[in-house]
Amino acid sequence: MNNLNIRNVAIIAHVDHGKTTLVDAMLKQSGIFRSNEKVEERVMDSNDLERERGITILAKNTSVYYNDIKINIVDTPGHADFGGEVERVLKMVDGVLLLVDAFEGVMPQTRFVLRKALELKLKPIVVVNKIDRPDARTLEVVDEVLDLFIELGADDEQLEFPVVYCSAKEGIAKYSLDEESNNLKPLFETLVDNIPSPEGDINLPLQMLVTTIDSNEYVGRIGIGKVYRGRIRKNQQVAVVGKDGLVRNAKVVTLYTFNGLKREEIEEGVVGDIVAVAGISDINIGETVSDIENVEALPFVEIDEPTLSMTFCVNDSPFAGKEGEYVTTRHLRDRLFKELETNVALRVKETDSPDAVEVSGRGELHLSILIETMRREGYEFQVSKPQVIYKEIDGVLHEPIEYLTIDVPEEFMGAVMEKLGTRKAEMVNMTSAINGYVRLEFKIPARGLIGYRNEFLTDTKGNGIMNHVFNGYEPYKGDIQERSRGMLVAFETGEAVTYGLYNAQERGTLFITPGTPVYQGMIVGMCSRNEDIDVNVCKKKHVTNMRAAGSDEALKLSPPMELTLEKCIELISSDELIEVTPKSIRMRKKILDSTMRKREAARKKQ
Repeated sequence: MNNLNIRNVAIIAHVDHGKTTLVDAMLKQSGIFRSNEKVEERVMDSNDLERERGITILAKNTSVYYNDIKINIVDTPGHADFGGEVERVLKMVDGVLLLVDAFEGVMPQTRFVLRKALELKLKPIVVVNKIDRPDARTLEVVDEVLDLFIELGADDEQLEFPVVYCSAKEGIAKYSLDEESNNLKPLFETLVDNIPSPEGDINLPLQMLVTTIDSNEYVGRIGIGKVYRGRIRKNQQVAVVGKDGLVRNAKVVTLYTFNGLKREEIEEGVVGDIVAVAGISDINIGETVSDIENVEALPFVEIDEPTLSMTFCVNDSPFAGKEGEYVTTRHLRDRLFKELETNVALRVKETDSPDAVEVSGRGELHLSILIETMRREGYEFQVSKPQVIYKEIDGVLHEPIEYLTIDVPEEFMGAVMEKLGTRKAEMVNMTSAINGYVRLEFKIPARGLIGYRNEFLTDTKGNGIMNHVFNGYEPYKGDIQERSRGMLVAFETGEAVTYGLYNAQERGTLFITPGTPVYQGMIVGMCSRNEDIDVNVCKKKHVTNMRAAGSDEALKLSPPMELTLEKCIELISSDELIEVTPKSIRMRKKILDSTMRKREAARKKQ
């Protein structure tokens, strides 16, 4: 049986190809908002960090109506580091809108998300977005997408994909480039005609797979998922099957469905409905809500393994506990293990030390978003340099490899290729210039990318674009040099003064300004040479009776380099830590005392 009045679809694409903007347009044109209602741009990006960074981090559900057919839409993240969000929500849908930028074309994440969709046998519709761009190369991009489908082993039915040309910003869609259009009707028509309606027998016992977890201060944990079989009712007694196969009984207290941006309470959900269930306090992602007398679990999608790990530990710096609300080991561990309930691509593991926990994720951005979220919640802690996760396959050490795509003006091509060569990158493809830009494609060890983005922006004077996605494991490629420059390390505890900073800035680039509290072992700048130098930034000028011409002139300090969390993660070395508090982000040496540091360095050389 098919539920003919429903279509379940996910919008998938590379980062910044316009997914959330398209959802905005679909919501507006389906009459979800009142005519006088003020609606923010990218209304689905409801999280503060998403708004600040202009990226989608969490997959979210909404729905629109078109000719009495309900279209459930899942907006997914485009960044490779949040691939775990995409993988699990694809179990909720029967088809995908693959969005591709009319200029950029096929990008690494396009390849990743399409591969996942094809593996699950989902029906694809290709939407070429941003056709209003002056540099759009729309028809070439359609050919690139077809090549990608063939490369990924799509079957004959999947290769017969419909194509819709679209400008999400203008809110228009077309079947062909030369026709006139002032709305998204062609997109809605194509979606309704081509995405299959959900299948399943309404008369068989209930089966529902939970793919997302939300929470509400009034009703507690909410499990969101698709009803695969039967029907689910309010106040129904159900069996919940955990991922470990254990069964527990529960009761559906409240049942919701999605209508636009709102959740509406309903009495019953049937096959194909995407519903939210409240009242099961310990429900988790990947669990099956089943009929209490016919308990059957549904298979959950395999989530790709993490490739990068960092150690999260209690803050033990001299400034510990001054700015954070949650500072103990218990607070830190509880928060990290709670994150596992909703962040399926994350792994948290105990270490030998009771004060430290190893956290593994998909990439630097995946982990930095977690760190930033925690510091905004009032947590204070320290993190180590990111380390890649190695695997031993048939007795040979393997490391994670990323597929890197770089768009860069021709004049900077040499500098980029030289830098990537030292990081063990291997060129796979090179496409001739489009508007003066060359596309370079590489396979590069994941550890070769740590700390590279900053150098890349400098080398290309901000004109380069780089994107990467996990490609698989390959044999270890050999040693890669860490950071090429040393650090300026504070010599004593106190407050930085202009005189001390003026003398220190001759040795490199500063991170701090006068009046900043510092402690011994804290990193206050980057050295111009490849060695660490201890500097005394608290040093004041001696006051004497002697005066000389020019001695009282104002000391001029260069503007300091702003230390963001991402910058710290790129710069940090293995003997350093990042101290994260709600108000500050500092870098420090693991061993604060300079004499002890020198002894340790000498011992390692022996």
